[in-house]
Amino acid sequence: MTAEALRALQVPGKPLVLPNVWDADTARLVEAAGFPVVATSSAAVAASLGLADGEGAPVDEMFGAAERIVRAVAVPVTVDAEGGYGLPPAEVAERLLALGAVGCNYEDTDHVNGGRRPVAEQAERIAELRRGAGAGLVINARVDVFLGAEDERAVLAEAVERGRAYLAAGADCVYPILARSPEVLAEFVREVGGPVNVAPLPGGPGLAELAELGAARISLGAGLWRHARGLLEATLGEIAEGKLPY
Repeated sequence: MTAEALRALQVPGKPLVLPNVWDADTARLVEAAGFPVVATSSAAVAASLGLADGEGAPVDEMFGAAERIVRAVAVPVTVDAEGGYGLPPAEVAERLLALGAVGCNYEDTDHVNGGRRPVAEQAERIAELRRGAGAGLVINARVDVFLGAEDERAVLAEAVERGRAYLAAGADCVYPILARSPEVLAEFVREVGGPVNVAPLPGGPGLAELAELGAARISLGAGLWRHARGLLEATLGEIAEGKLPY
């Protein structure tokens, strides 16, 4: 599948569902379950390497893991590239294309200096990423203003401004990560004027409701990894008590 075919799967109201993976084995399971695209989770990949999310893992290790995932499956892979690991956007594009990815997440958090990058700066970074990738990457631009926000409505206007700017700069989709309120999500979708990626969160809308809100793409993020890890932790507890649960 090409990047253009992946773009075509991002349909508002009929979203592409992405169970994010962390290694080649989990990628194969997603493919075997019939999902047409594999996505990575930076948090889960970093944890599997024994390292921290938020660009706490070296770029070579993160991209090496992504390349192993790409090689393991026949379906296309979109890679969580965090904020680009301090690399120039054109180099991020070049490296993603070289390892075989057809899409990426690209966030506006500045992991070196902290906080979010100014809108204009991040829009230019997305434009540079687009110029470096041409049409070969589906860019999912993350909007991070809801991270840690006590009042989602208070940051909604900034989120919409960022979403519009990122789409205008060449992003294919925007991702208001950790936005939870159905009303806020619906307004963001209406106002931003382009495909929106959302995530199902505890206490928030489920898959069907997110589709009704107009999502074009649904990412599980680190949720699948956390769920699997919780099951493994519980199983290990049983074994420690002398019970063999399988």
